[in-house]
Amino acid sequence: MFDPVQLRTFLAVAQTLSFTRAAGRLGVRQSTVSQQVRRLEAAAGRQLFVRDTHSVRLTEDGEAMLGFARTILEANERAAHWFAGTRLRGRLRFGASEDFVLTRLPEVLEGFRREHPEVDLELTVDLSETLQKRLAAGRLDLVLAKRRPDEPHGRLVWRDRLVWIGGERLRLDPQRPLPLIAFPPPAVTRARALEVLERSGRSWRVVCTSGSLSGLVAAARAGLGVMAHTLGMIPPGLTRLTPGPGLPELGGVDVVLLHGAAPGSAARGAAEALARAVLEAGDRLHA
Repeated sequence: MFDPVQLRTFLAVAQTLSFTRAAGRLGVRQSTVSQQVRRLEAAAGRQLFVRDTHSVRLTEDGEAMLGFARTILEANERAAHWFAGTRLRGRLRFGASEDFVLTRLPEVLEGFRREHPEVDLELTVDLSETLQKRLAAGRLDLVLAKRRPDEPHGRLVWRDRLVWIGGERLRLDPQRPLPLIAFPPPAVTRARALEVLERSGRSWRVVCTSGSLSGLVAAARAGLGVMAHTLGMIPPGLTRLTPGPGLPELGGVDVVLLHGAAPGSAARGAAEALARAVLEAGDRLHA
C-alpha cells in the first residue's frame, strides 16, 4: 500500500522536522517533499504532521507511522538485495563519536552486519573533528559526526540543540567561575561552550578533561561541574540545566554523515548501504 519513496521522504521530514532540510538531504525540491508527504497522508487516511510557518511536529499517527515506515523499508531493502543476486563485500571503515555509540547505533550496526555478512566492518570511536580529519586523510570511509549548523559539508541525519547538563543535585555559585567538564580540543562541544562563555563574559575553569564520554559522565554525576551535550542524547543520571545569566544558550548542532569512499571504489557500496541504514534509523538514535 505504501510507496517506499514516500516513506523515505516521511522519515527525512520526521528526523529533521523541516521540509526544507529534508529536501536538502534527499536532493529534491521542497515542493516534491510536500507532495510526497501529502500522498502518503492520503494513502494512510491520516494526518502525519502538524505544520505552520515556524515548526513541524509529528501527530500521534505520525509517531505510529515511524515504526511502520522503518519496518517496510527494511523489508524492502532485504528483498532488493535478495533478488538482485549481489552481495556486498570488502572492508568498511566507519567512524562515530562516542555519544552516538552509547545510543541505539549498535542495533543499527548489528542489523547491517546481519544483512551484509561479507562486509568487514571496522568501527573507530573518537571526537567528531578527529574523525573528519581521518576521513580527509583517507583512513575512514564513512563518518557519523556533529557539525555547526552553518557548515555545508555532510548529509544531515537530524538537527538537535546543545544544552548544559549536570547532576540532579548540582548547585552553581554565580559568583564563582563556572566549573566546566569537557572533552579535550578539538571537540565541537568544548569549542562551543568556551565560545559562548567568552562572549557572555562568564568566567570559567575546567575541572575535568577526558577523551572518554564515560569519564565526563562520571565527573558530572559526582557533581564536579557542568558539561555541554546534545539534548537528544543526555546520559542517564544527568539532567538538563536551565539556561540563564550564568549559563548562556549554546545553540544548535547538526548530526551528519560524511563519505570518504570514492565513487566506484570497493567500499562505496557498503558505505552507501550503511548510510541508508543510519538515515532510516535516525529518529531512534536520539530522544
